[in-house]
Amino acid sequence: MSTARALNVILSLFVWQLIFIAGVSHLSFVRAATLGEWKFLQRNIGVSAMHMQLLNNDRVIIFDRTDFGRSNLSLPNGVCRNNPNDLALKVDCTAHSLEYNVNANSFRPLMIQTDTWCSSGSVLADGRLLQTGGFNDGEKKYRVFRPCANCDWQEFDGLNARRWYATNHILPDGRIIVIGGRRAFSYEFYPTSKTLINFPFLSQTNDAGEENNLYPFVHLNVDGNLFIFANNRAILFDYKKNSIVRTYPQIPGGDPRNYPSSGSSVLLPLSAAGTEAEVLICGGAPKGSYAQANKGVFVTALRTCGRIKITDASPQWVVENMPTARVMGDMTLLPDGNVLIVNGASSGTAGWEIARNPVLSPVIYRPDSAVGSRFQVQNPSKTPRMYHSTAILLRDGRVLIGGSNTHVGYVFSGVDFPTDLTLEAFSPAYLGTEFASIRPTILLPTAQTSLNYGEILRVRYRISGTLSPRKVTVTMVSPSFTTHSYSMNQRLLHLGGGNSLKVAASEYVTQVRTPTNSILAPSGYYLLYVIHQGIPSVGTWVHIK
Repeated sequence: MSTARALNVILSLFVWQLIFIAGVSHLSFVRAATLGEWKFLQRNIGVSAMHMQLLNNDRVIIFDRTDFGRSNLSLPNGVCRNNPNDLALKVDCTAHSLEYNVNANSFRPLMIQTDTWCSSGSVLADGRLLQTGGFNDGEKKYRVFRPCANCDWQEFDGLNARRWYATNHILPDGRIIVIGGRRAFSYEFYPTSKTLINFPFLSQTNDAGEENNLYPFVHLNVDGNLFIFANNRAILFDYKKNSIVRTYPQIPGGDPRNYPSSGSSVLLPLSAAGTEAEVLICGGAPKGSYAQANKGVFVTALRTCGRIKITDASPQWVVENMPTARVMGDMTLLPDGNVLIVNGASSGTAGWEIARNPVLSPVIYRPDSAVGSRFQVQNPSKTPRMYHSTAILLRDGRVLIGGSNTHVGYVFSGVDFPTDLTLEAFSPAYLGTEFASIRPTILLPTAQTSLNYGEILRVRYRISGTLSPRKVTVTMVSPSFTTHSYSMNQRLLHLGGGNSLKVAASEYVTQVRTPTNSILAPSGYYLLYVIHQGIPSVGTWVHIK
């Protein structure tokens, strides 16, 4: 072979190698993009995001507790909180709550007077946020926040029992039921009355020395009764008659799933017909883990999920395994009906400094896929989100994530997991720019449209690329109040689809029917989405009543 020919062969091989490397790199990028992306939004909001709720003005209300001591966010105009009952500071000029403006990526301090530590909440039918309970002088308080430009918390007396680690749920008649709390084996309602109703199920599920039944999982069933899960047991409960309608089988394995052995739970998406309902519970810690963790022994968390069709005549749990063991995870319903499982640790439990091995990679669970192929591991965050972390869905389909404070106060150095004051967003794969041509843009209904139950709704949207009419669905999501690995009031309804009428260039109408009653969808604000080929639009706020 001549020297020139040999050089040509070598050069050709070199060029093909570069092409191959470039191709591999491109494939790796595409593969990475399909597993979601992370982005920091704020490096320091001054308050650790222990509780979060999205409101219908695209603002997120965030708060932690007053007795952490000083936060890193000052109250405005030299205002200070004067509270002689506070356990940390009698005079405190820092904020322990804030309003985060999603669209502007900005925040402003809010004023809470008494302690909101480990409390609960729900959004009322008119869009106001109701927060209930807390600790110390805040344990019997309730607070209301109205979404407006300069609004702040209003605080009232009125709860009948100490509500610390309680659960709230909105009811079909618009009332809020407040269930449980530490040594509070009872429930009551908002608007408040003097009625306090004993609830023995909570005392029966209380493990001595560990509890394991705080923040019980509560879901409104399609028959109007409440599915309530505490520790390792579940019931269907008629809150009107204070009676148990049915008792479900114990979750297989018998390990606890509620605080401090904190797993998480979601009511899986409901169909428009509203005849069936399924609940998914994932993660937690083996029985005895809390006591062991307090001795410095961090037991591996649970890897299992239990799924049960609560409307079946003879319901049984189906057990699935997550890719990784997880305690203190959050479960967030995505607009397409899938579930994001994020945050938490793989050993230990909830509580002060008693968990190890953060789980950095979220998982997407696809309820409609076959058993054994429902979980997909996503790209990891670089930020541990341990005890007191939160996650909520935003209108644009991102998931807002914040919090993580495993300490009695704010501690930023010299510990394994410093107090975290950041906010970041996880963007699932469906937000990738490669899907821009098939992503719907909702034109009608316009934001804040009022809907009636059972009405025909013509949803108009634009798609710049090729439409696949049979792959269009419409969903409606109720934003959740999230704290301690549980998203209260979270609900997603499939309204239908599969039909599309072209009405203008690149514009289409899909006709669906709104939920028929307030059992399926309690009155309030929801995010309406159009899903095309698995790609959701940005949501639009609607109000159903």
